[in-house]
This record gives sequence, C-alpha cells and structure tokens, in this order.
Amino acid sequence: QVQLVESGGGLVQVGGSLRLSCAASGFTFSRYSMSWYRQAPGKEREWVATIINNGGKLNYADPVKGRFTISRDNAKNMVYLQMDSLEPEDTAVYYCHASLGYWGQGTQVTVSS
Repeated sequence: QVQLVESGGGLVQVGGSLRLSCAASGFTFSRYSMSWYRQAPGKEREWVATIINNGGKLNYADPVKGRFTISRDNAKNMVYLQMDSLEPEDTAVYYCHASLGYWGQGTQVTVSS
C-alpha cells in the first residue's frame, strides 16, 4: 500500500535550519508530483511547496519563497524540504503529499524565539 513517512522535524531557534525528509513507497514515485503542506495550531492546512515528477519545476508559497527548497531523489523515492532562516510563524506540523492523493502522518517543526 501507499506509504509516506516524514522525518526530520524538531525544535530549532529563530534563524536556524531543518531538513525534512519524506520516504515514499507503494507507488511509482517518479510519475507523481510531490508537495509539502503545513498546519499550524488553530489554522487550516496550507500548501508550502510542490515539485513535479522529474524535478524540473518547483513552486513555493509566498511566505517561504527564498527560504525553503524542495527537492527529490527519484532513485531513492525521497522528497525533501530544506528550511532555512526559520521564523516562529513556520511552527507547524509538516505533511508530505503525493499528487495521487495520499498524505503522510506529519512531522512537528517548532521554531522558538
């Protein structure tokens, strides 16, 4: 079955960096776009970034442009989110999403000021 397993979350200070990873299995990874979303306490889940199946096009939400970088390794069935210059507003549970309609369980990111 399809599985998406995120890792790499944690507690970091303002201005710090984290790298999230998402391990995918159970589907032909290289055929699908992959995205990251996040959900802060009391807020709706919001889109963060998307990378198309071959990695040739990337899109970012305005709040993270210039600070976050999405990437993928189709040989390893992995998608990553490099997060730099983290701000308290980035505190959220981060979810990996495959465009065929599956979500991971999420990983907590907390940015302390």
